[in-house]
Amino acid sequence: MAQNSFLALIEQSIRLNWEHPALSEIQGKTLYYKDFAKEIDKLHEFFKIEGVKKGDKIALCGKNSANWAITFFATLTYGAVSVSILNEFDSNSVQFIVDHSDTKVMFADQNIWSSLDETKLPKLDTVYSLDDFTLIKSSSDDLKQFVNNSPQYFAKKYEKGFFVNDVSYRADKPEELAVINYTSGTTSSPKGVMIPYRSLWSNTKYANENVPFVTPGDNILCMLPMAHTYGLAFEILNTIGLGGNICFLGKSPTPRVLQDAFKETKPKLVLVVPLILEKIVTKVVLPKLQQGTAARLIKLPFLNRIVYSKVRKSMIEFFGGNLVEVVVGGAALNTEVENFLTKIKFPFTIGYGMTECGPLISYVYWSEYRKRSSGQVVDRMQAKIDSDDEQNIVGEILVKGTNLMLGYYKNEEATKDTFTEDGWLKTGDLGTIDSDNYIYIKGRNKNMILGPSGQNIYPEDIEERLNGSHYIEESLAIGENNKIVALIVPDKDTLEKEGIEQEKWEELFNKVVEDINKTLPTYSKIASFRMQEEFEKTPKRSIRRFKYQE
Repeated sequence: MAQNSFLALIEQSIRLNWEHPALSEIQGKTLYYKDFAKEIDKLHEFFKIEGVKKGDKIALCGKNSANWAITFFATLTYGAVSVSILNEFDSNSVQFIVDHSDTKVMFADQNIWSSLDETKLPKLDTVYSLDDFTLIKSSSDDLKQFVNNSPQYFAKKYEKGFFVNDVSYRADKPEELAVINYTSGTTSSPKGVMIPYRSLWSNTKYANENVPFVTPGDNILCMLPMAHTYGLAFEILNTIGLGGNICFLGKSPTPRVLQDAFKETKPKLVLVVPLILEKIVTKVVLPKLQQGTAARLIKLPFLNRIVYSKVRKSMIEFFGGNLVEVVVGGAALNTEVENFLTKIKFPFTIGYGMTECGPLISYVYWSEYRKRSSGQVVDRMQAKIDSDDEQNIVGEILVKGTNLMLGYYKNEEATKDTFTEDGWLKTGDLGTIDSDNYIYIKGRNKNMILGPSGQNIYPEDIEERLNGSHYIEESLAIGENNKIVALIVPDKDTLEKEGIEQEKWEELFNKVVEDINKTLPTYSKIASFRMQEEFEKTPKRSIRRFKYQE
């Protein structure tokens, strides 16, 4: 196998796992690695006929599906560049990305394509439906003719079959551009992160080597957006690299839907964003503990260990019974939930990454995880803190290493601003690093509020305390007229369940804020609060903070 080659790693896995399942829909059809390879081969024929050249951009915009994965791997193995677009972006953002990225060919869900304005996409030649690979639009008569005759063409091509030795992918180069991934835009409009093959190889190789408990044939539940690097790297690339089976959820990941899906797939590894894990704990597990016998037993010091052990077992059962580890990424986990999971010795860990690193920066196996950290800097990356004492004084986290992007597509100014003169990437995150290389994130650089005498106030610290109240769904701490104002989204379900009428909410939240202020330094106390409906979010479910700041 070619050294440090991403495509060689994928080719080897396809060959070794030829008879294993690769892509499955929950309670639906399954494609084996041999079918997966054949579908990739078919798409190569379409690309050839329409004259797709090496380096041409092929955009992907649709919900998670087997066809999404087939198109992604077909694009890279052919030599084109994949432009992955979150299917939850609004139509203006999708149009901007397709045009800005110089996309020639697009694969999109039919309903997404229908919402776009073709006149805003002058460079786009061809569009396929991700639902069934039908041709929606093309400027090539040769391609239209080929599509009409393709059933007969492929029947003849595969008359004698399609075999392991028919799989032979090109050699990729470490610095060659593989993917342009547009960021979600929590702080501004999307930027096209250029991810090279060395980053794909490095992220996949690290994941393959650090989850030795995942073996060929194992299932992984795909519920993170495939167009986001977290989901792409660890649910898709890692699973294909290990010969596993990607199971597509196909529904919104509510605790009930997830419980049924985990029961069917029995995964050993589960990747989640904090919101999903928090919902499982607060809506499914904790309510049971706060009732009857369990509530009484938990107060008895000798018996609570037995109760916690039972709770841990029931949580592992919730995840299908075979669970070895849950990896949390994308944002910080609620302190109360983290404390609870630590207490019951639940096998969870928190990692840290960003699109610009494709995404991995830090991770550690759950038994080595340290509370409130985001894992340990991985072996292919370096990290340091831009402060005089990186263990004790908060500063911006700077990173360097194999996972790093090439820069932002057609945006030299943003690229220059993101790197230091000696090549360190400025993450925009604030934190500390201990003597064992564990990262502790304190907040975002752009979110930091300056106190009345120049003190650094980290809104995330205040929000964490607010979100610790079970009456609060989510919150934001913002600076207004040199004072801290809390924006609160009430947890209506809990308030209604406890019979607290709406006219009493103001009084209740006054008390919550009063209690939190007792735990805060004088300069960061909350001066006032406002209740509001749900915050506007990015497709990754992060709050678009800039919409609520002065």
